[in-house]
Amino acid sequence: MTQVNMLEAKTNLTKLIKLLETKQEDEIIIARDGMPVAKLELFVKPMISKRTGLFNGEYKPISLEEFNAMDKEIWGDLY
Repeated sequence: MTQVNMLEAKTNLTKLIKLLETKQEDEIIIARDGMPVAKLELFVKPMISKRTGLFNGEYKPISLEEFNAMDKEIWGDLY
């Protein structure tokens, strides 16, 4: 962890980011008058998994009319 002041961070932002990208630093603290005010760290893109094909072929495609017709069957006289 490195701490830099505002002017140094502003002047050397590209170099500070390069330190994060090359994993020479894991986070950089930016301070004003010696007091930490911000943290600079490498952005990690979250992994999103897609669950496609979970019920592949188990259900036949239906039209909107068929889908809406099921309401009467499900809800009966309450609908």
